[in-house]
Amino acid sequence: MASAREYLDFILEQLSELDGISYRPMMGEFLLYYHGKLFGGIYDNRLLVKPVQAAIRYLQNVSYETPYPGAKEMILADDVDNKESLAGLIRAMYPELPEPKRKTRSL
Repeated sequence: MASAREYLDFILEQLSELDGISYRPMMGEFLLYYHGKLFGGIYDNRLLVKPVQAAIRYLQNVSYETPYPGAKEMILADDVDNKESLAGLIRAMYPELPEPKRKTRSL
């Protein structure tokens, strides 16, 4: 099941205090980036984030879910109504997120 654009808009509004949030549509879902680093995505109208240690430490209760069958587990960010907490989670995760892979051009 694809995620609704309305849910993406809601999450983007909840993250509006963070500069540098961007997204990319991917097969009916949305990948989410903070200053170019992938931190999670919207899958079946759920916000799932990468299971980095900072996210585990930040959240009170950690619930793991898979974005789609066969994928690695991610952390469900279930307190999306709390803007400050959600922004704090992304800020806390940022230093532990991997740098984006640079595409090389072939000649």
